Amino acid sequence: MINNIIVCGLNHKTAPVEVREKIAFQEFILQEALSKLKNRKGIDECLILSTCNRVEIYAVSPENSENLKNIIIEFIAEFHKILPEKFVNHLYFYNNYEAIRHIFRVGSSLDSLVVGEPQIIGQIKDAYRIAVKTKTTGKVLNKLLHRTFFVAKKVRTETEIANSAVSISFAAVELAKKIFDSLIGKKILLIGAGEMCELAAKHLISNGASEIFVANRTYEKAVELADEFKGHPVNFENRYFIMEKVDIVISSTGAPYFVVEFEKMKEIAKNRKYKPLFMIDIAVPRDIDPKINNIDGIYLYDIDDLKDIVEKNILARKSEAEKAEIIVAQEAQKFLKWLESLDIAPLIVEFRNKFEKIANEEKEKYLKKLNGINDREKEIINHMVNVIVHRLLHEPSVNLKNFQELNLSKTEVENVIRKIFNL
Repeated sequence: MINNIIVCGLNHKTAPVEVREKIAFQEFILQEALSKLKNRKGIDECLILSTCNRVEIYAVSPENSENLKNIIIEFIAEFHKILPEKFVNHLYFYNNYEAIRHIFRVGSSLDSLVVGEPQIIGQIKDAYRIAVKTKTTGKVLNKLLHRTFFVAKKVRTETEIANSAVSISFAAVELAKKIFDSLIGKKILLIGAGEMCELAAKHLISNGASEIFVANRTYEKAVELADEFKGHPVNFENRYFIMEKVDIVISSTGAPYFVVEFEKMKEIAKNRKYKPLFMIDIAVPRDIDPKINNIDGIYLYDIDDLKDIVEKNILARKSEAEKAEIIVAQEAQKFLKWLESLDIAPLIVEFRNKFEKIANEEKEKYLKKLNGINDREKEIINHMVNVIVHRLLHEPSVNLKNFQELNLSKTEVENVIRKIFNL
């Protein structure tokens, strides 16, 4: 049986969000979608990966890639009640080697919006867990997904692709980690409600920060943002009082003057007994007086500092991504060999069956001529014949599984074996 792997999907590079959202599969409908796809003629195994940046269907089928594309396009259109022309031009299709390489790249975060980000491998594991629960994976996808997890771990172990922050918010978290051994339990004050300020806070919380205070000139907005983080709204006038309690301050107000002043912070640092305070000023113009960086115990970074870190890290990450691409290509080639060995397996079974049949026929013929031998002696002869057949066929069977090393196609190898042994 032929096992073709195909990937059909779209992502942030090929489709705008208004297209991606129309064919996204939310988690609560994933099992239904998987069952309906698996029930389609020609689909032996399937898995759906749906995130904010990509929607991808992985399928295994004996069908050729063109038929398989049409089956998947038809499924997406029917399931989401959308005309194919609304999304088909945004789709990409990968078959066998390219499909294997693609999922290894996705799992290793080489295809992510932010190369090296760690979230994607968790999202793939969730998608796989749901597919296994729905019983839509089998021998090929099970091995492919486990190999994806292995390759992702290998890339992270053998390269430094995930070691450098390549977004302003990630850079802020990286700096915070250098100042504090751990972010677990750290308290954060947000001054203002800027988008990047909010994003940096999300990353800090995901790294263990525990409590959020929000100070904003419009108190209602402070309440709204505080609710998002299950935090505490603060009157803008009380921002300095809260700074005595927190470990991290992120400011983004858009005010035309400093909202955090040098003299006030000198007093606060003294009251804190110069305990470390990490301050991130993401506002333009700046919110925090840059002289504050000279106060003992206060570590102040503005958006230009963070951009410098990001730019250096992007260059470093590009170099590491090149190393990762080599690992992915090598591992994809190994997996393809295993996949192709499955296609040659029926020939190996036929080949062995023929030889075993001949051996057993000849054995029975000569056993009839050996009058008077007992059961133990018959058992020894049976064992001897089986061992001879096994030893004679072992190396040819192994070499057939590794037929790529003969520089011949599967069809060429199969034709030669069938002609030589009259299969």
